[in-house]
Amino acid sequence: MHASKRQLHLNLFIMGNGHHEAAWRMEGCRPRDVTKADYYAGLLRTAEQGKLDSLFLADSYALPPTIRYKVLQSLEPFTLLSALAMGTSRIGLIGTASTTYSHPYHVARQFASLDFISEGRAAWNIVTSTNDATAYNFAGERLPDHSERYLRAEEFVDVVRRLWDSWEDEAILADQDQGIYADPERIHAILHSGEHFSVRGPLNLPRPPQGQPVRVQAGASETGKEFAAKLAEVVFTAQNSMADGQLFYADVKARLAKYGRSPEELKILPGFCAIIGDTEAEAKEREVELHRHIQLDYGLHRLSNLFQTDMSAFPLDEPVPVEFLSRQAEVNGHRGRYALYVELARREKLTVRELIRQTASSRGHYSMAGTPVQIADEMEKWWREGAADGFNVMPPYLPAGLEQFVGKVVPELQNRGVFRGEYEGTTLREHYGLLRPANRYGKAGLTVSG
Repeated sequence: MHASKRQLHLNLFIMGNGHHEAAWRMEGCRPRDVTKADYYAGLLRTAEQGKLDSLFLADSYALPPTIRYKVLQSLEPFTLLSALAMGTSRIGLIGTASTTYSHPYHVARQFASLDFISEGRAAWNIVTSTNDATAYNFAGERLPDHSERYLRAEEFVDVVRRLWDSWEDEAILADQDQGIYADPERIHAILHSGEHFSVRGPLNLPRPPQGQPVRVQAGASETGKEFAAKLAEVVFTAQNSMADGQLFYADVKARLAKYGRSPEELKILPGFCAIIGDTEAEAKEREVELHRHIQLDYGLHRLSNLFQTDMSAFPLDEPVPVEFLSRQAEVNGHRGRYALYVELARREKLTVRELIRQTASSRGHYSMAGTPVQIADEMEKWWREGAADGFNVMPPYLPAGLEQFVGKVVPELQNRGVFRGEYEGTTLREHYGLLRPANRYGKAGLTVSG
């Protein structure tokens, strides 16, 4: 995609019945449907009608202690995304796989398969996992240290990418007359022997349609940002204000040069939770209604898990003890989100109850209640003023919140010429204006996919 055609990118982030923690209690939400493929298929059809770039499914390998109050997130992503691929033709499909509790060969094969099934629309959200509950389901011991997880992740991603390249693009001959299917000289063992993995290869699948599925990442710690600059192609991030978004955007983009990368090779998409009304008053009323259903016990669980501190020990209507929290040793989980919450509480002098309410809609991502024009104004402002290449759209409740966004906000963005009216390509790389990587074993240079 040429710089003159720069367009805003929109990814749909689906979580259960919506991103507001009380969404499942709202009229029209269907909490029993989160284990039904048809539920997600309907949401994805709506998103594709709106010409959104992609759909993102987060994942978790453990049952949260808050299950009393919170709907399960979703089905296992590979199974679900494969099913969804068959009912769509353009929208990208982003699945999550952990580098801490998976093996590179499995992940390479899973995403290559999804890329074939979807005809070039797959992306891998790379996570290192962030809690001991997951660790106990796999290893019987606590989560490895933050820095150790990222070292493993770097090696993991390198192995996966080499496996995707283990077949050259021209390896399949399919010569029926001569009886030759593939050229073995164009299929390569990767012969990897590293600190964490030993993988001979090659992959038992040809090179995926996109060459390599798109790499997505969401770490916001110093280590996470460096990882993004080196290896990610799309970054999901939580930024609570445009000023914070500008700082993050400039920081991560500035790190790219040391890895020989240009700013266009990495798309930064902050989360955006829009509570939409035909009037501002209607939007505010909807926000109040959502907040009315908040379960304080759930909110305390959520904060306690993030801060690794029992927040029920502090009075709800007294200021968040930021001095105490900021003195704690660095957490071994969501370091970026930890810092965001502490700074939000400090900057706005929030009580514990107020912090629960302010983060109920989107867990620290940017949230606003307004009209379609106001929401489009804010999105365009972030995009034009160096805070975003697009947004990770987080409907507060489903399906109505997505229908309102696609039906009212997307046309507003299209009318301004900042978002596509039609898909121009067929692959996710084309949607994001990313290059199709050259095969490291091939002779050709990089080719442009869109």
